[in-house]
Amino acid sequence: MIDEAAIAFRGAEDNRLAGSLWDGGGKPVILLHGGGQTRHAWQKTAMRLADRGMRAITIDIRGHGESDWVASGNYSFAHYAGDVRALCNTVGRQFGETPSIVGASLGGLASLLAECRDGPLMDALVLVDIVPQMNPAGVARVIGFMGSRMDEGFGSLDEAADMIAAYLPNRKRPRTLDGLAKNLRLGDDGRFRWHWDPAFMRGPASIDADARTLLGDVLGRLPQLDLPILLVRGMQSELVDEAAARAFVGEAKNARYVDIGGAGHMVAGDRNDVFSQAVIDFFDAQSAAASTS
Repeated sequence: MIDEAAIAFRGAEDNRLAGSLWDGGGKPVILLHGGGQTRHAWQKTAMRLADRGMRAITIDIRGHGESDWVASGNYSFAHYAGDVRALCNTVGRQFGETPSIVGASLGGLASLLAECRDGPLMDALVLVDIVPQMNPAGVARVIGFMGSRMDEGFGSLDEAADMIAAYLPNRKRPRTLDGLAKNLRLGDDGRFRWHWDPAFMRGPASIDADARTLLGDVLGRLPQLDLPILLVRGMQSELVDEAAARAFVGEAKNARYVDIGGAGHMVAGDRNDVFSQAVIDFFDAQSAAASTS
């Protein structure tokens, strides 16, 4: 088994981006999490990719986990896309090969926007349960959940788990709260709060800033993208229905999608293990195609 090593990069505003590396010695792949997660959501997937010879790098996106909270309060899609551009350029130089990206939710949208605006930056992209044309009702529900209890926090991990269970009554409650603990920070007042910078949700350039304009820009540029893209959709997703998935692959060249039965959109404390096999199958196919070309 390949050991995890701490690694860090600088984002578009010289902000520190904390990460973990499982170095299988080969092609680099950057794994980016969703807005309610940390890099630990991709840990098992990264380990499996490294066992197949890839250099798997998981990153805490700006304002999340162990990465810097940016003093500017810049957390729009455009700023996350700037960090993706910086990551791709640095990883490419460091390892001597253009990286691929796996992006869940916000991490996927930021990667897609970066490639549309500044590409080519990556040589393959996996989008996990996200497309530019999301279900507005699903977006509102997810944003409402993420914005709740930001100030008062929780008296215990169990209290936070109860809130998630109420939000997702059909999802089995985890046996342990280890994953959830990595998504909360313990304050000096003894209360747990979500790990992200509050400005992420309500700052001067929050995640909602210019979102419609930026995502419209992505839609207009999809036909010009020239890299393999896989959309992995949870069949119980709040954000991506089947019609949206079909519309996306109809616009983007070299794109296809797969459905994952029983999977929904990712929330705080979730691991992305349910999507791992589809990600691994995609890269196995990419590797096989490269070896025969």
